[in-house]
Amino acid sequence: MALDFGRLDEAIRFARPMADLVGMFKINIHLFSAAGPEAVRQIAALGPGVFLDLKYHDIPNTVAGAVAAAANLPGIELLNVHATGGLEMMRSAAKTLAEASQQGKRPKLLAVTILTSLDHVALRQVGIGGTPGTRAVSLARLAKKAGLDGVVASPHEIKSIRRACGKDFLIVVPGVRPRQNGGPRRDDQARVATPGDAIRDGADYLVIGRPITAASDPQAAARGILAEMDEAMAGGRRKR
Repeated sequence: MALDFGRLDEAIRFARPMADLVGMFKINIHLFSAAGPEAVRQIAALGPGVFLDLKYHDIPNTVAGAVAAAANLPGIELLNVHATGGLEMMRSAAKTLAEASQQGKRPKLLAVTILTSLDHVALRQVGIGGTPGTRAVSLARLAKKAGLDGVVASPHEIKSIRRACGKDFLIVVPGVRPRQNGGPRRDDQARVATPGDAIRDGADYLVIGRPITAASDPQAAARGILAEMDEAMAGGRRKR
């Protein structure tokens, strides 16, 4: 579950009663900028693991240093870099993470492909050609070549990335919105899907924030999403 808060005390108050309902808490740049590593320490102490969603994107040496520091924080299960940082940046991050984690279980390293808020028009505006789907699959292949464990990608690219990168490559999916009035609510996301559809298509992890944090009864909202996921898993995933 995404803890998209700007204050640590607020995040802790919200997360504590949710700890038995989620597999992992995600800390993004908003909360980390406000509270730093202390946010990781206090959230990790609640029990579920932590997805440190800082999307590192810099020269290889700088990203390697950031990844090494992140690996020493408690409870980190997932962390990420931007795939558009390039092959050498990702390779450096993967190598550094492996070296920093030799004494114990290492976090899984993911590459962010194309943000779920971007459509083909937005991509062209920043000089990236092609559709979000084709670019996401290309970046996923590059991340696999660099030795990363998986990617963050929109629900629309799950099946294509699975075919391109194999069954053991992790696919972490934001842009997940429960079905409302016949379809998923979009908010500021351009490429979305329901939890059930994302699971059936082969997602390994779902990142869900506002459908829970903005709900009048967050625990009930979380249970509803879990029920939809369980139903999808019981019915079997679609062919990859």
